[in-house]
Amino acid sequence: MDFLEYSLCFLLIFCFTYSIWFIIYRRTKTSAPTNWPILRELPAVIWNIHHVHAYMTEVLIEYGGTYEFKGPIFTNMDMFFTCDPVDIHYIFSKNFSNYPKGPEFRKIFDILGNGIFNVDHELWELHRKTTMSIMSHAKFQILLEKTLWDIIEKGLRPILDAFAKQGKTLDLQDVLQRFTFDAITKLLLDHDPRSLSIDLPYLPYEKAFGDALDALLHRHITPKCLWKLQQWLRIGKEKKLMQACEAFDQFIYPCIARKQEELMHKTTIKDDEEFAFLNAYIKMYNQWNDDDLGTLQTFLRDTFLNLMFAGRDTTSAALTWFFVLLAKNPLVEKRIREEIQQQLHLKEDEKLFPSLSLEHKVPLDHDILPSGHRVSPKTRMILPFYVMGRMETLWGKDCLEFKPERWISERGGIKHESSFKFPAFNAGPRTCLGKEMAFVQMKIVAAIIIHNYNIQVVEPENVYPTTSIIMQVKNGLLVKVVKKV
Repeated sequence: MDFLEYSLCFLLIFCFTYSIWFIIYRRTKTSAPTNWPILRELPAVIWNIHHVHAYMTEVLIEYGGTYEFKGPIFTNMDMFFTCDPVDIHYIFSKNFSNYPKGPEFRKIFDILGNGIFNVDHELWELHRKTTMSIMSHAKFQILLEKTLWDIIEKGLRPILDAFAKQGKTLDLQDVLQRFTFDAITKLLLDHDPRSLSIDLPYLPYEKAFGDALDALLHRHITPKCLWKLQQWLRIGKEKKLMQACEAFDQFIYPCIARKQEELMHKTTIKDDEEFAFLNAYIKMYNQWNDDDLGTLQTFLRDTFLNLMFAGRDTTSAALTWFFVLLAKNPLVEKRIREEIQQQLHLKEDEKLFPSLSLEHKVPLDHDILPSGHRVSPKTRMILPFYVMGRMETLWGKDCLEFKPERWISERGGIKHESSFKFPAFNAGPRTCLGKEMAFVQMKIVAAIIIHNYNIQVVEPENVYPTTSIIMQVKNGLLVKVVKKV
């Protein structure tokens, strides 16, 4: 019997053994992954990767909101998923010091370098203090609103008017991503990339965000040795991630150099410069005593890239899903339009989809969660925000219904929920610093579009979320724009 015959016999025996295992192990119908030999529960994730968020939801609902995932042996991929607000409060706040981002997080998100989302302890505190000092400055709100209105008048409205006049289909998600990208870049670097121009130019550094986010999610579910091999061979999603990094560097470094040159030629600092991001982060770099930040340019690149990820993708994703939900609930849109007219006195010419789908933690020491689950420094903690919005145990049997009134109190005010139950802006000490800025952007853009245009989503029943860290719409959101008369 030659080598080929031996191989075929081995393959037949292997398939037969796996089949018997599957039949015995899965006698009862369950959505949970099968625990195979060696590979354990990874095959189910790969099989369901095209709708991984929906699959996570199904499993966690069946298991009451918590699930211990077993990764392939020798890969250190065991994960603990929880939707329990008590556990989340414990991880994000009560025992915060035991759940840093950690070295594994930094390896997965290596493109973020020493930015605020990728660091812990004293460096994170200094990042947060610096960023907060800028965003809380009295003049920042003025600059924010001026920047947004400028982009709306010169970019957003001309594009919507043009597509409305031509009757062409528009990718609204793409337009909103361009809007938030131009806004955050102008605020951070005082540079307008004008991606939201009438011809909708292709800008590699603006489109690189999508490729990067896609690759980062796959690093969560791919054994480290495999994605490292892809990285070394420059193939697959790792190749796209490397190309994205190159695009970011080619865009950000020249912007930093230009601003630094402007500062060198200024003899005095104007009041408006006192709260400029670049000045603040240069001071922060000089305050840091250790030498682990690299060069000033590298540190500024890391810092700005982190904030650009936050400012571009999360806000645009929230706005995109907002218009998806309005398209499926026209009566709600009608009520919003009436409220805009009543509250703002404008004239005619004027479901939960959290942007971040999950959070990732790794404990420093062995711990026991309030739910009784034990975790170790080898356990990846996954907090699935998307799933939490679909749990009957948290929101009741109507959790899948679009009911904006659930957020309005009997007196007509905003009904607040605990951020550990509704962590759309994270929770605890790492609560999103840009929360208020995001709300300002979303309210202004939503009000302008709803008041002046009718947005008709093409095939709303075929709108699905991407398999990515940020909950975007798969293949874009195609719409018809009709200008109100």
